[in-house]
Amino acid sequence: MTLDLKAVGKSVSGRAHIHPTDLRLEKGTMNVLLGPTLSGKTTLMRLMAGLDQPTTGRVFWNGKDVTGMRVQDRGVAMVYQQFINYPGLTVYENIASPLRLLRRPAAEIDRAVRATAEMLRLTPMLPRKPLELSGGQQQRCALARALVKGAGLVLLDEPLANLDYKLREELRIEIPRIFEESGAIFVYATTEPEEALLLGGNTATLWEGRVTQFGPTPRVYRLPADATTARVFSDPPMNFVPMFKDGHRVNFGGTANAPAEGPLSALPDGRYTAGFRANHVALNRHSGSAVEFACSVAVTEITGSETFVHVLHGTDRWIGLVGGVHDLTPGSAVSVWLDPAHVYVFGPEGQLVAPAPYAMAA
Repeated sequence: MTLDLKAVGKSVSGRAHIHPTDLRLEKGTMNVLLGPTLSGKTTLMRLMAGLDQPTTGRVFWNGKDVTGMRVQDRGVAMVYQQFINYPGLTVYENIASPLRLLRRPAAEIDRAVRATAEMLRLTPMLPRKPLELSGGQQQRCALARALVKGAGLVLLDEPLANLDYKLREELRIEIPRIFEESGAIFVYATTEPEEALLLGGNTATLWEGRVTQFGPTPRVYRLPADATTARVFSDPPMNFVPMFKDGHRVNFGGTANAPAEGPLSALPDGRYTAGFRANHVALNRHSGSAVEFACSVAVTEITGSETFVHVLHGTDRWIGLVGGVHDLTPGSAVSVWLDPAHVYVFGPEGQLVAPAPYAMAA
């Protein structure tokens, strides 16, 4: 069972919403579409489902061209951010409703409903009405209604965005289990890199209607193909600073120097862009190889056990995520430390030319 997009693109009034995309999704895989709002995630899902027709390219299901096929005939299930249940029906009847529309036999419906409810841990809730359920239980009811049809392709468009933190965490843990038991192709859209990492499987990063990279989630995170992918797959977005390589030394931002060791040693001399994630920024020197940047504090955001420290380094604005409470005065001077082992190097076209050594060792 495969879903193939071959040069699939979508334009509206001459403006590209999805640039021509090649993508293959395999049976029994979790596939995350990760990107900011308006990056094209929902449009791509609608093209997969058949809700929209592509301007260019073809969609294939198990090798069969289904580009013009109605969504009703494709065996697709979709769950949206705004989950919908029928308030006047019990959970049992909500789950059963797609099968009743298909005029399946009563015994078959009962077996499917109870098996799906068991998979989603809804069996005790079957006699209840949706308004008697918690938010997480209501979303599981909507998922059950999507899964009960035995669809080969299940599309989840930011399904947890409207739930509170506790319920999101609960369902983030449960969805991979549900996906493994169903055997379908799952496609899950999110704006949150952390969610992609928790779900695992494969991730496609999107930026302005382009799929910038697709592959196993940990690999895309550790080895982004370019600066755009690295920006998308970092929360907060990856920090960047100009870098110059000269012989056995590298210079960051015109102020910090370090030996050209590891992957940096193989780079030709010249100008590059160095990138580093917020969690690799430190306010003190943790390692002997760390380099110091003289910065000024823009603002701090204390989350409890951690602090987001926004700093200015020349014209660059960086964000560091550091442990503990740090109530720094805006405008004050602060030293920021960075270990070159956590630095990614990108070429003039934004392509990755030297991965961070820590990522290679992971």
